[in-house]
Amino acid sequence: MEVILVRHAIAHERNRRRWPDDALRPLTPAGREKFRKAARGLAPWLPRTAVILTSPWVRARETAEMLVKAATRKQAIECVELAGSEPPIRTFELLRARKEEAVALVGHEPNLSEFLSVALGGERKRLKIEFKKGGAACVRFARRIEPGQATLCWMLPPRLLRALR
Repeated sequence: MEVILVRHAIAHERNRRRWPDDALRPLTPAGREKFRKAARGLAPWLPRTAVILTSPWVRARETAEMLVKAATRKQAIECVELAGSEPPIRTFELLRARKEEAVALVGHEPNLSEFLSVALGGERKRLKIEFKKGGAACVRFARRIEPGQATLCWMLPPRLLRALR
């Protein structure tokens, strides 16, 4: 399975008065604009058969919607396993339950970098990974979707994705 990880675009700063529930915090106008450009650069890198799965949190859903539009795909599927409050092991469970050959996961930090670390290095190794907002990475699981079984195919910061358009 090929797995493309996408960190949500730039969101508003945390503000308990405006968004008592952090899951409701949206993208900023600048975050939207930057990711629209990044999504156009990322779209050609998505396999034709890739399904887009997203965290149910607003900022991730908004990011996924822009990716869906740029990649001309069906609507993104919300998956509670990708919520910012979930441990990375839930991502492995989610992937094992999917039958597609390729999926794109739109989520949060530190979940994405922790999943990437475990997928590449196993549960005992902790790789230090900087996953920028609006950036993307791709790993491939050749056989089993288990810790330490992934191969890193590429990792692109948002600035480079915007330049690819």
